[in-house]
Amino acid sequence: MVKYIAVAGNMGSGKSSLVEFLCRRYPHIRPFYERNAENPYLADFYRDMGRWAFHSQVYFLTLKFRVHQELDACPQTVIQDRTIYEDAEIFAENLHRRGHLSGRDYQAYRLLYETIRASLNPPDLLIYLKSSMSTIRRRIRRRGRDYEQAVDPAYLRDLNRLYRSWIRRYDLSPVLVIDADRLDFIHDLVDRLEVLETIERYL
Repeated sequence: MVKYIAVAGNMGSGKSSLVEFLCRRYPHIRPFYERNAENPYLADFYRDMGRWAFHSQVYFLTLKFRVHQELDACPQTVIQDRTIYEDAEIFAENLHRRGHLSGRDYQAYRLLYETIRASLNPPDLLIYLKSSMSTIRRRIRRRGRDYEQAVDPAYLRDLNRLYRSWIRRYDLSPVLVIDADRLDFIHDLVDRLEVLETIERYL
């Protein structure tokens, strides 16, 4: 029986919308949304990534660990909007490659991540929303979060490359890849039914 579903994907790929859709379809599933607003470093990070990257990433890692503890303790089926694996394998890795996380800070972060990861139960199913840059940028503009509007497109492209590399080597659970460019499950009823039909084969 599937108990823990995780939804992965770049900024603007539609993770939260998919979680909302599935929870409406299956009322017994409890959602765990990404809690970006709780990160007190986030606005500073987007203004000056070099100065605030380590603070922001450690805070996110700690918050994700707490969320994992909560969903592990939940007696019902759960669905999570973005995993702790993405924080480390995508976002922290990208910041390190771009020079915003020094070697020493990055090694300290990875040590903390690997220690936490060893204690986690992996998802029973990972749903990956594969998106192109045009789709990501369009959805970011549409949802209008102030701190996201000035994000460097090159930063988003780097994230997308890391996502595609990570999903190829991810082996902790079955993976369902949904083409978020082709299927507009947010606005199109036919696409929504196709996505639901695909997911139900796993559930």
